[in-house]
Amino acid sequence: MTVLVTGSSGHLGEALMRQLRAEGRAASGLDVVASPFTDVVGSVADRTVVAAAMRGVRAVLHTATLHKPHVDTHERDAFVETNVRGTLILLEEAKRAGVASFVMTSTTSAFGDALKPPPGAPAAWIDETVTPAPKNIYGVTKTAAEDLCRLFRRNEGLPCVVLRTSRFFPEADDDPEAREAFAADNLKANEFLYRRVAIEDVVDAHLLASERAPEIGFGLYVISATTPFRREDAARLREDAAAVAAERAPGWRAVYDRLGWRMAASIDRVYDNALARRELGWRPKWDFSAVVARVGETGDIRGPMAKLIGEKGYHPA
Repeated sequence: MTVLVTGSSGHLGEALMRQLRAEGRAASGLDVVASPFTDVVGSVADRTVVAAAMRGVRAVLHTATLHKPHVDTHERDAFVETNVRGTLILLEEAKRAGVASFVMTSTTSAFGDALKPPPGAPAAWIDETVTPAPKNIYGVTKTAAEDLCRLFRRNEGLPCVVLRTSRFFPEADDDPEAREAFAADNLKANEFLYRRVAIEDVVDAHLLASERAPEIGFGLYVISATTPFRREDAARLREDAAAVAAERAPGWRAVYDRLGWRMAASIDRVYDNALARRELGWRPKWDFSAVVARVGETGDIRGPMAKLIGEKGYHPA
């Protein structure tokens, strides 16, 4: 069975191609940027390119997208062209080619304003029941693409799974205040408590989703590291996150003290992956405690896949 990976030159696309090749599975990469992991150079919004790439394909892993950082460099119609029209063309050609499963990579950024509780309110508990409130064109086009996947399952019978992934990229945070307040790896380690996931675990989620899609029909899941927090912690997380972290995930202070790291004073949202674990059978390996243990042993927050891929930035096209 051939797997088509869109966005194969990006962080996740390369990781998927590496894993598929390591497993000896037939895989083809499609991207606008040439790379050792891209077999077809072209846009997902080009129907001729997509139709040719879809021949013989039984599963699609659709990671290609314009990302949040592109909001500052691209016009809004470019987001519509790639994220919406591109997804529509892929779905149409997947249906035409008899594809058995379609997995779309979405983003927790789609939740938008739902991620920011007002001052004094408890931390937002984010799961699949939360209604997205996109705050930029990136979020709007990703939720539109999600709806297209839902529509194609409903009306065309194409099994589709949407994965709203949290942060897995290695680049510096896009918030200047966060960059100033914390060392880069310190900030990323903290985020494994509530809003980050290891790329190795994201790969596993996509491959599981591809396998389970025909059985599920349509599914939408939050993909983030398993949090040690509980819903009843939400109010205290806004007030004293370090105290809650010490209770729910003890053992980090010695490593943090040795490295001169700090715990976040306040946490405003928590991503809950329980549905993905239950319905996909997903078992993410890298939670906060596991990442802290690795840092304590190796001095490096990254896993093997993240080290291989390194930092890519975001393509200009």
